[in-house]
Amino acid sequence: MVTAHPLPEGFTELEVFAIGTALLVEALLGFCLNGLTIISFRKIKELRTPSNLLVLSIALADCGICINAFIAAFSSFLRYWPYGSDGCQIHGFQGFLTALASISSSAAVAWDRYHHYCTRSKLQWSTAISMMVFAWLFAAFWSVMPLLGWGEYDYEPLRTCCTLDYSKGDRNYITFLFALSIFNFMIPGFIMLMAYQSVHQKFKKSGHYKFNTGLPLKTLVICWGPYCLLCFYAAVENVMFISPKYRMIPAVIAKTVPTVDAFVYALGNENYRGGIWQFLTGQKTEKTEVDNKTK
Repeated sequence: MVTAHPLPEGFTELEVFAIGTALLVEALLGFCLNGLTIISFRKIKELRTPSNLLVLSIALADCGICINAFIAAFSSFLRYWPYGSDGCQIHGFQGFLTALASISSSAAVAWDRYHHYCTRSKLQWSTAISMMVFAWLFAAFWSVMPLLGWGEYDYEPLRTCCTLDYSKGDRNYITFLFALSIFNFMIPGFIMLMAYQSVHQKFKKSGHYKFNTGLPLKTLVICWGPYCLLCFYAAVENVMFISPKYRMIPAVIAKTVPTVDAFVYALGNENYRGGIWQFLTGQKTEKTEVDNKTK
C-alpha cells in the first residue's frame, strides 16, 4: 500500500485494502472470462452466429466494466484519485456506458430466446447487428447526459472511483434517476421477465428444460438491485448519514456482473462452452447447432 496519502474519511486501512482487493479480483476474473468469450467468438467459426453476437455484446460491455473496476482498484491502493476531475468524468461515463450496454444486451438476448423457443423464428444477422448497435447507442445517450448537465458524475464514497452523484438528491438528480431507471432497468427487466416466463411455459409443456429460465433476471436483480435501491433512497432521503463503507458495498456487488454474466451467457451455454473448449484445446465436442441458449 502507498502510504503517502491519508486514508479516505470513514475507512480504515483494512477496509480500503479489502475494497481494492475485491475490485481487483473482480476485474481480473471478469476480464479473463469475458476475454475468453470474445476471443473464442473470433477464432471459432461455429460460434459466429447472430444469436451469439448478442452474447458477444454482453462480453464486450462486461470487459469495459472490468476495466473500470481495475482503475478503481488501482486508485484504492493509492488511497486517492490520481486522474483529476476530467478523469473522474471520463471514468464515470465509461462505467455507466458499459453497465447500461450490458443490461440492454441482456434484454436483447432474452428477446432472441423468446422468439427462438416460442415463435420458432430465426434471428438474422441484420437484426442482431441492429440490436447490438441500438443497445450501445442507447447506453451512450444516457451516459452522456450527466456530462451535459442532466445528472452529474462525482466521486464514490471511497473517493477513488467515480459514478452518478447521488449525494445531492436534488430535482436534477431525481428526474434523471427516474428516467434512467425506467428505460435502463425496469423496461429491460420487464422484457426479460416476460420473455423467460414465456420460455418457461414452453419448456413446462414439453417437459424438457434446456436452461434455467429464472437465472438471467435473478442475476440482474441481485447484482444491480442494491445499487438501484441506494440511488432510489437518495431520491427521497439524505443518504449521507449512512457510513461511507456501507455505501460502497452496492458498487462492489455491481462489479461482480462480468463474472456472473460469463457463467450465465457463455460458460453456461453448452454450445458456446464447447466452442471455448475447442479454442483452448483444439478438440471439438459433439457437434450441435451453436446458439446462445444456456443449459
